[in-house]
Amino acid sequence: MQAVNKVHVIGIGFRPLDRKAADALLASDVVLANSRLLDVFRDYSEYNAVKDKIIVHKSVYEMLDYIRDNYRGKKIALLAAGDPMFFGIGRLVIERFGKDAVEIYPDLSSIQAAFSKIRETSQNALLVSLHGGPDPAKRRKLEYELDDIPSLLAEHDKIAILTDKVNNPARIAEVLASRYRKGVLPYAPTFVMYVCEKLGYPDEKITEGAPEDIAGMSFADPNVVIIKNTTAQQCNSAVGAIHELPLHVFGIKEYEFQHTKGLITKDEVRAVTIHKLRLPQKGVLWDIGAGSGSVSVEAARLSPDLKVFAVEKDEEQLNNIVVNINRFNITNIEVVKGEAPEALRALPSPDRVFIGGSGGRMDAIVNLISEKMGSGIIVINTITIETLNEAVHSFGNSNFIFELSEISVSRSKMVGNKRHMSALNPVFVITGRNEPA
Repeated sequence: MQAVNKVHVIGIGFRPLDRKAADALLASDVVLANSRLLDVFRDYSEYNAVKDKIIVHKSVYEMLDYIRDNYRGKKIALLAAGDPMFFGIGRLVIERFGKDAVEIYPDLSSIQAAFSKIRETSQNALLVSLHGGPDPAKRRKLEYELDDIPSLLAEHDKIAILTDKVNNPARIAEVLASRYRKGVLPYAPTFVMYVCEKLGYPDEKITEGAPEDIAGMSFADPNVVIIKNTTAQQCNSAVGAIHELPLHVFGIKEYEFQHTKGLITKDEVRAVTIHKLRLPQKGVLWDIGAGSGSVSVEAARLSPDLKVFAVEKDEEQLNNIVVNINRFNITNIEVVKGEAPEALRALPSPDRVFIGGSGGRMDAIVNLISEKMGSGIIVINTITIETLNEAVHSFGNSNFIFELSEISVSRSKMVGNKRHMSALNPVFVITGRNEPA
């Protein structure tokens, strides 16, 4: 029985061919390449020996069809970029013709080369392909999309991205820059981007910068992007390791949040507050007077597709919010520095609102919420009779139908060798449901 010819997929771009790859190439009847790789291959010592055997196809699909029609009768070598099995053409050739019909000769991957060029370790980095393929009409389904990058950076200190003309470095930078607007907080999440253009070419170039800078640039193809999240490192050194509670688990403890002088919604009260809010899976939540951000963080973890706006004016509390966002790997909270109601006017209309602090401007805040909210729920927590009266008065002048609860909590503590109950300050919880006229 005659042996079937192998398709020899040979990676090029970074190193001279090793002996086995060179022998397979020189023994081939046909050498397939695209025009970009042909430019690279011209600098290889084997080029002159095989240049008359080279066939250039316009697309990878034409190339695969050619292999299908000829590989049983011809010895075919296919030039590939870098490591053919790293999000490369090697997978397509094996899927089409089977493992027994293919030999792979890898070069370095572009990601390996990129990490070496920027002198960073690739250890523990997440490797992502946003390359949808060369044909816009046949773009393949990707494991991750462009909008997933912020959430991936909340989970990983470093990610490396294979790009294409659609998901290019400027678009990646725009997503990050719009998600974390520079200047909102002096301690907002920080990222460093490296764009590595035309690696292995004589005119290769490395660009380093912040997302807001990279967003305005253009880059030559091919290129790869490496992003470092330096915020997580700063947070770890300042406040300890990032917490690893899984998403959707309800019940973060007070001591697990960074907060100031006990100014935090207590566990039992937070549980009732979240219950009263009846969080939707998607939509918008305003957390007004967010304090340490405990309600924002708990809500954001329970409903990852909910967009949460944590509104706070105090600098120390703003810092606490940002620390807690990073401590719990939250990606769907946007911190808004300012005082309500002015800070609320530019925000998207809410489906839910929690008010933990009003600054004595309850009427104006509730009036604005009534104007901007369709059908939705607002929950107000207060410990003083005066603020309770303001809330009741404000609801009475709006479209909200409301109910009032009082939460009294006692916690055990040891006095001598006996356990006693110690009462916390009671909290009034006012829950309003909007019924637009």
